[in-house]
Amino acid sequence: MPHARETAVYTHGHHESVLRSHTWRTAQNSAAYLLGVLKPHMRILDIGCGPGTITADLADLVPDGHVTGLDREPGILERARAVADERGLTNADFVTGDVHALDFPDGTFCVVHAHQVLQHVGDPVAALREMRRVTKPGGYVAVRDADYAAMTWYPGSAGLDDWLDLYRRVARANGGEPDAGRRLKAWALEAGFTDVTATTGTWTYSTAQERAWWSGLWADRTVASAYAERAVAGGHATRERLEAAAAAWREWGAREDGWFAVLHGEILCREDA
Repeated sequence: MPHARETAVYTHGHHESVLRSHTWRTAQNSAAYLLGVLKPHMRILDIGCGPGTITADLADLVPDGHVTGLDREPGILERARAVADERGLTNADFVTGDVHALDFPDGTFCVVHAHQVLQHVGDPVAALREMRRVTKPGGYVAVRDADYAAMTWYPGSAGLDDWLDLYRRVARANGGEPDAGRRLKAWALEAGFTDVTATTGTWTYSTAQERAWWSGLWADRTVASAYAERAVAGGHATRERLEAAAAAWREWGAREDGWFAVLHGEILCREDA
């Protein structure tokens, strides 16, 4: 049976405002649900590794094992390699690839991990089947994705309401599913997993520093990233509408009582031994 190939377009791209968020991510703040099953000898595949900060943390946690970071974009892998080099890691490597057609034999890895990936792919069930294929018997597939419709904030903001509606429409037009978090368990069962532990995790932004960082990166992303280009080119928004959404982000970030929570779905799927 031929492999599927990626059909979705990555909504965010790799603008600095996107990498500002991606390089903040650690195994602790983005993969805590996985850490309890890791053993020092494990071989891990980190799909959609981006700039490699989670990958490097995972490599630290399996000192007798090995971590392979995989991403579709060769350019971002140079950033990931630099992170690994700066940390003196000798048990990590980085390759290009497509989650729908992984270039590894069956049963290669103890853990296959993907953070904020399935929301952006054209066929998440096929992707999970492929992740399952390269996982050893008794190994784990670990996936975490945000759920945009479940994001919530205070105080209310018509501008942020409009931002969320627009983002979800652009992401779906690009072939993805922005409300992936709530669907992960269903997708895993459809992919054939029978041992699925489903949990949730959150990111919360409330302090002045957190609000400034989160609102600033989203304000910039809304007007300057690949997302902005695709929103306008696809006829979803005018430049003026994007500017208004960015202003709403900055207004929220300046509020002393501002609070924003991002809900994530998480699945830890154990492959039959």
